[in-house]
Amino acid sequence: MSHISKIELEVNDLSSLRVACMRLGIEFRQDQGTFEWYGGRRECHHVIKVHEAAYEIGVFRNEEKGSYHLLWDSYHAGGLEQILGKNAGRLKQAYGIERVRTEAKRKGYHVSEQKIDQGVRLLLRV
Repeated sequence: MSHISKIELEVNDLSSLRVACMRLGIEFRQDQGTFEWYGGRRECHHVIKVHEAAYEIGVFRNEEKGSYHLLWDSYHAGGLEQILGKNAGRLKQAYGIERVRTEAKRKGYHVSEQKIDQGVRLLLRV
């Protein structure tokens, strides 16, 4: 059985999502319109393409909230989970890092990054 599920991540900034995708070596496809999953193709606004995977992630706009949410075929992840981690953890982390970097820079802070065993540490300086 196959199904599409939501990746628990609310996206408020497409630019940060685009940079997060570049960070992971995957592609953000603006306005692609449909994404590939086990059941075929489904309409969406934008797509995240992982070239090593059979399926894609659909990016959907929530007009009421002014944000975006991500859907993927979590049962037959088509190679996505192997690359992005369980529940797309690597994508969530990369997006979080880019959101912090964007907001910090907007407020005039200098941002540096350190890789640590548990992930990444961001250091902010005024």
